[in-house]
Amino acid sequence: MRAKFEIVKNFKIFAIISLVLIAPGLIGLITLPFGINLFNMDIDFIGGTSMTFRMNTEVTSEMVNEEIPELFENAAGIAPSSVQQSGDGDAVVIKSTAIDTTKRAAVISAMQETYGLTDDDTLGVEDVNATIGKEMQQKALTAACFAVLLMLIYISFRFELTSGLAAVLCLIHDLLIILSAYVILQIPFNTKFIAVALTILGYSINASVILFDRVRENLKYARREVFADTVEKSIWQTMKRTINTSITTMLTIGMIFIFGVTSLRQFTLPMIVGIVCGAYSSIFLSGSLWTLLRRKFRKQKIR
Repeated sequence: MRAKFEIVKNFKIFAIISLVLIAPGLIGLITLPFGINLFNMDIDFIGGTSMTFRMNTEVTSEMVNEEIPELFENAAGIAPSSVQQSGDGDAVVIKSTAIDTTKRAAVISAMQETYGLTDDDTLGVEDVNATIGKEMQQKALTAACFAVLLMLIYISFRFELTSGLAAVLCLIHDLLIILSAYVILQIPFNTKFIAVALTILGYSINASVILFDRVRENLKYARREVFADTVEKSIWQTMKRTINTSITTMLTIGMIFIFGVTSLRQFTLPMIVGIVCGAYSSIFLSGSLWTLLRRKFRKQKIR
């Protein structure tokens, strides 16, 4: 039975949607070498100052999102990069671009006066070297490229080269959408991005493998069926499983986002975006890309 809406034949529609979604992340990457930074870079990557205070009370979202950032900006003259709840929920970590000793003293004094803290409640004031951030960027890029290469080899060996190329294009698509989320939502871009990116790579490739495996099974029983029709049938057969898996995962991560501390939300929010775009690419892009690439390199009819 032919589906009412054909995904493979309407690939151009989904390709246009994807181009719109990846545009902010792609622009952000392209402009970085020219000194235009669209990301909210945390000091993990660009270096700066980190200050940790024990608040001796439960840290509320209002303190993290409004009170402390305003206090820091008034004392140091610049807005903090991020303010995060830490420890058992009774401490905060304030990160900013590098500030001198005078501004640090002003921040400490303001925190003590506003929240009744003592010198012992200042748990740490330290500089983060930008060199370390550059090393992290290089290692993150190396890890991502190595993971994508291994996945290309695995998919190509298990199925065929064209399916491996389709899977890699979907992975790049998913990473760019995650970067778009960092640009649009101004999520602090720090070492958590590495964990998010590598997690989504594994999640997305798994969804694509499920579809490719179903295509291979259906090919065994196909006679002279057009490959695109086999892919279309396989997409609809695996769609329910992909959506259910995504919803189940999102429910768990969503609870962490709702009830977790700020630092966890900075991890779970791009994870939620990654899960959604991973499901989207595996359903609407991966099979169509495989069909398109296969058509370029092989005969369309199954023999």
